[in-house]
Amino acid sequence: MSDPDLDAFLAGDRLDHVALYLTDDYLDDEGTLADHGTPVDGGVVLVVPGEQGRRLFSAGTGMDAMAFAKEAMGTEGDIDPGLTGGTCPDCGEGAAFVLAFAEAQNEEVGGIYTEGDVIHAYAACPDGTAFSDRWVVGEV
Repeated sequence: MSDPDLDAFLAGDRLDHVALYLTDDYLDDEGTLADHGTPVDGGVVLVVPGEQGRRLFSAGTGMDAMAFAKEAMGTEGDIDPGLTGGTCPDCGEGAAFVLAFAEAQNEEVGGIYTEGDVIHAYAACPDGTAFSDRWVVGEV
């Protein structure tokens, strides 16, 4: 199933939004989070305005979104460009959840930010290892 909100986010058209992927294990029993997103194999993807996304991430994982992102930045890994999983660099398992945001092209910052909008993705595997990945929109 295609999700127009996720497609727009991945195209860099939703720079003020947050994308979340939560496996079925992280969805609440009442299905509240699932009601906000699009079902995908093994979980749900949500694309919502930034502050709402951070609150939903915290509700779904029990973690502060920004603290999690900061922790994940310390370890590079591979996150699916569709944001529906990844591979843990420590154990090789898939991601239990993913948090992502997009940042506008910024030539003053340098590096990959000169090439276009950048997707920042943060994930955790079931054993708790947090890891991150980033890429220029349209290059993955």
